[in-house]
Amino acid sequence: MKIYNTLTRTKEEFAPIEEGKVKMYACGITVSGEAHIGHGYQALIYDIMRKFLQKQGYNVSYARNYTDVDDKIIAKSKETGIPADKYAADMIKKIDAVMREMDIGEPDHWLKATQNIGNVIDFIKKLIESGHAYAAPCGDVYFDVTTFKRYGCLSGRSVEDMLDGVRIENGEEKKSPADFALWKAAKEGEICWNSPWGKGRPGWHIECSAMTRAAFGDQIDIHGGGRDLVFPHHENEIAQSESLTGKQFAKYWTHNGLIKVNGQKMSKSLGNSILLDDLLKKYSNEAVKFALLQFNYRADINLTDGIFDEAEKHITSFYKIIKKVEDKYGRGGKGCKRIDEDFDRDMSDDFNTALALSRLFGLFKGISAKFEQGDGSCAEEVYQIKKTYSLLGFFKREADDYLSRFADKDGQEVPEEVKDLAEKRWQAKQDKNWASADELRGKIDALGYAVKDGKEGYTIIKK
Repeated sequence: MKIYNTLTRTKEEFAPIEEGKVKMYACGITVSGEAHIGHGYQALIYDIMRKFLQKQGYNVSYARNYTDVDDKIIAKSKETGIPADKYAADMIKKIDAVMREMDIGEPDHWLKATQNIGNVIDFIKKLIESGHAYAAPCGDVYFDVTTFKRYGCLSGRSVEDMLDGVRIENGEEKKSPADFALWKAAKEGEICWNSPWGKGRPGWHIECSAMTRAAFGDQIDIHGGGRDLVFPHHENEIAQSESLTGKQFAKYWTHNGLIKVNGQKMSKSLGNSILLDDLLKKYSNEAVKFALLQFNYRADINLTDGIFDEAEKHITSFYKIIKKVEDKYGRGGKGCKRIDEDFDRDMSDDFNTALALSRLFGLFKGISAKFEQGDGSCAEEVYQIKKTYSLLGFFKREADDYLSRFADKDGQEVPEEVKDLAEKRWQAKQDKNWASADELRGKIDALGYAVKDGKEGYTIIKK
């Protein structure tokens, strides 16, 4: 089994620190707002990693965190008038509920910053004692980057590069602009805790290091998160943890790609954030997962118009075949070893969900052919697909239940006018008449439909 390690920039054969056991931590959500599709994707990826490692026989201990105190949460508290701790607690309840709706498994350990203040303070005290951190007169505490010679090992940046264009902000009392806050002195009216340096709260980076050490000790096997966390967050975690312990903090660093919407980075400022709760009101969680997992987890995902509709259609077509086979042959079976072996081989290559999902089209095509021929072995294949692919979150519902709830979109008849325009547009594209193709696409769009092109044709999608 191979895993891509951001630290070495190569795929490596997976070998945990302790044979048969895996300690795994993934950075979770800063609860300053509701969960969006990016949060759901990251949680999904690491839940799948955990489950596949378990399938391979490893005893996995998996932790995620909630950052429930930081600048954004304090800003939301001031905006809403809700105390920061209550605002965070309420938001965690909402996020937990939508993650359950997404059918994402609970970690073995839920870690929260506010429940680890003592661990954070103890961690910082030891860094100061060892000369890696210093307290400023204002009550802030900073990590001295110059004391950790490997700083930049994860991101590939040098300290000189990091300093380029960086300056010390007003109110900061750093020795160097690259130094980062371990403890922040409280401002008037902010949530705070007592410490040897005065009232304040943890810096963002120290929270994960302190929580991980409290849960697992000095070393873990896998540390994960979104690629946007490589620098500075994960870089700073390495510096803090390894300065304290003198040991390698994490053996494998894994990072999932980021979400784009129609080619643009998803952000509140652009108004293109997709809240997970809104998405699950329109689509099954299986359609959402299919849309996301058809890409390599390390690649960025571009959510184009119609991507979830198309995914729902694929899932619906698979469930229709499952229903047809199970209605005739029942739900039991001995299974099909080949399907499970192919899945394991795909996933053992750095959790290649894209390849594993691509196999479903051929599998279900073959099952349909066998069904039409009266070959009962198709039931064994359906049984195995349901068993194997449940690890990714698919085919866990009864077929009748799924089809009654989500197949209505698939059954909607596309108006003849739209079909005619789509066919003319396709022909215009074959004739390289791009202006006409664009004009026809606009007419289709005005009628409330979209056309998604593929290698062998096009699909008409209701918007």
